[in-house]
Amino acid sequence: MFTINQVKEAHSKVKSGKDFPNYVQDLIKLGVSSYDTYVNDGHTEYTGNDNFYVQSDAKYAARDVAITSNPEKFKHYLKIHQQGQTGYLMFCAQSAETGVEKWTVDMAGMTCTYYDKAGNKMLVEEIPVPPHVD
Repeated sequence: MFTINQVKEAHSKVKSGKDFPNYVQDLIKLGVSSYDTYVNDGHTEYTGNDNFYVQSDAKYAARDVAITSNPEKFKHYLKIHQQGQTGYLMFCAQSAETGVEKWTVDMAGMTCTYYDKAGNKMLVEEIPVPPHVD
């Protein structure tokens, strides 16, 4: 089982979207099987083996998430975030602007799925495995 403090320690190494694949590998080592991050306040719900569950606190003041999603604009924001051009808080603001309610990371499937407020999938992307991971 893992703790929120262990997750925070892993997350402290993330400076931009470029660091995300390594972060996922760190979480897998801790025993995280999936997590959901909610854009309205940045809290995350982590699950592990045997239905283990922990939840982080909100990361920022509550913000509105657009009712109408804009997947194309979101894909642009995601791309520049993954290139390291924006930080996490900016990415969350841009996600809210484009109607992303949450994203779900599935460690077994190595996917990150972004959902709008209606629960529709806006984007499913494969998480690359960093070269140094077997």
